[in-house]
Amino acid sequence: MKKNTFLAAFIRRELKDYTLLLRNIPSLVVNLFILSVVCMNLLANKELVSCKYLALDCGFTLSWISFLCMDMICKRFGPKAAIKISLLALLVNLCTFVLFNLLSHTPGMWGEFYSYIDSDVNAATVANNALNATFGGTWYVVFGSALAMFVSTLANSSLNHFIAKITHASGFKNFAIRSYFSTMIAQFIDNFIFALVVSHVFFGWTMTQVFVCSLTGAVMELLCEIIFSPMGYKMCQAWEKEGVGLEYLKFKAEQK
Repeated sequence: MKKNTFLAAFIRRELKDYTLLLRNIPSLVVNLFILSVVCMNLLANKELVSCKYLALDCGFTLSWISFLCMDMICKRFGPKAAIKISLLALLVNLCTFVLFNLLSHTPGMWGEFYSYIDSDVNAATVANNALNATFGGTWYVVFGSALAMFVSTLANSSLNHFIAKITHASGFKNFAIRSYFSTMIAQFIDNFIFALVVSHVFFGWTMTQVFVCSLTGAVMELLCEIIFSPMGYKMCQAWEKEGVGLEYLKFKAEQK
C-alpha cells in the first residue's frame, strides 16, 4: 500500500514538474529543439561529406542546435530539465516517424511523380518509391538515432552540470568551458553509438571507421557549438535578467 502511495505521489510530482517546466521554458527554444531533432533525422538520409575517415550527413547542419539548446536549458533550469526536454523531443520524433511511415504506405503519389510521368513512367515510379523510402524511414536507423541521443543527452547534461560546479570561471568563460567539453564528449558518444549500432552492423563499417568518424564528426560539431555559443549565452543572460523560469526554479527549490 505504501509503495502504491509513494508511486502515485511520485507520478503527480513529476507531472507537475513537467507541466511547470514546459510553461517556464521559452517556447521558441523548445520548438527549435524538437524541430532540430526531427529534421536532422530526416536530413540524415543525405550525405554531406563522405570520406574514408570523415562521414557527415546533412543532419549535421542542425545537430548543433539541439546541443546548444540543451546547454542553455541546463544552465538556467538544471540538467534534469534538459534531459526531460530531450525525452520530449525523442517522443515527438518517434511519433513523426510512425506517422510518416504509415503515410508512406498509402497508395497516393508524391508531387515529384508527376514531374516524370509524361516523359518516363519508370523514372516516375522510382522517384515515388525513393521518396516513400526516405520519409518512411528504417526502424534500425530510428532505433540507433534514439539510443544515441538518449545516452548522449545524459552525458551532455550531467557533464555540463558537473563541470559548472568544479570550474571557478564565471560569465561567458564558464558557459563556454562547460558547453565545449560536454558537447565534445557527448557528440562523440552520440556519433559512436549510432555508427556502432547502425553503420557497423548494417553497413559494414570497420571499428576503425566507427571510432575515427565519430571523433572527426564530434570535432566538426564542436566547431559549430563554438561559433554559435555566444548567441546562446546572451539568451541565457536575458532569461536571468528578465526572471524567465522563476516559477519552475522556486518549485524545484521547494522540493529540496
